[in-house]
Parts: sequence; structure tokens; C-alpha cells
Amino acid sequence: MVQKIQYHWQLDVYQLSVEASMKIYELSKAFPKEEVYSLTDQIRRTSRSVSGQIAEGWKRRKYEAAFVNKMNEAEGEAAETQVWLEYAVKCGYISRDDGTHLHKKYDDILGKLINMGNNPEKWVLRSRR
Repeated sequence: MVQKIQYHWQLDVYQLSVEASMKIYELSKAFPKEEVYSLTDQIRRTSRSVSGQIAEGWKRRKYEAAFVNKMNEAEGEAAETQVWLEYAVKCGYISRDDGTHLHKKYDDILGKLINMGNNPEKWVLRSRR
């Protein structure tokens, strides 16, 4: 029996994005102090924004265009997070294994977001007239 999703925190993609963001937070605690206002801030901000955009889109799903736009915004934040992960690995702040694992997790998140944006009829609310 499939449970009806009522809240954004029930979405698999939301849960994955929070999990990935928290892993990034933990890893970024070890970044050098000179990165506090650059890479540390950027990677934390974009990773957290993914779940924020998903939550906002979920609440705006009464309007298909607004829902699709927010899923697209979340995609952009997820892709940007992948860029900052690449820099973190190349700068030696996180291991290649951690970077690869997180990059793949964001690939999974991106796939789910793209699917939701391309098939909004499964997610948006229909007016009852």
C-alpha cells in the first residue's frame, strides 16, 4: 500500500537532499579557516538550498509553473553543489571517495528533480471545481 505524500519532508528527494547536506556540513567543519567565507559558505549554502527549494515548490504545487520552477531551482543548486564538491576534492579538503559518493548522491537527487519537473501532473494539486 502506497502512502499519500502530504508533506515535503515525506518526499524521498527531500530526505536525500537533507542527508547529503548534513554530510557536507560535517565534512566542511574540517575545511581551513581561510575558506570560511568562500568554499565553506558556498557549499553549505547551495547544499541546504536544494531542500529549501523542494519545500517551497511543494507548497506552491497548486500552480504547475511555480512547482516546475522550484524543482528547476533545486536542480541548479544541486549542480552547483557538485561543482563545490569538485573544488573541495581538488583542494584536498575532502577525500576523493567522499567527493565521489556525494557527487553520485547529487546525481540521484538531480534525476529525481528532473523527473518531478518533467512530470508535474503527478505532483501538482488539481483544483476541485
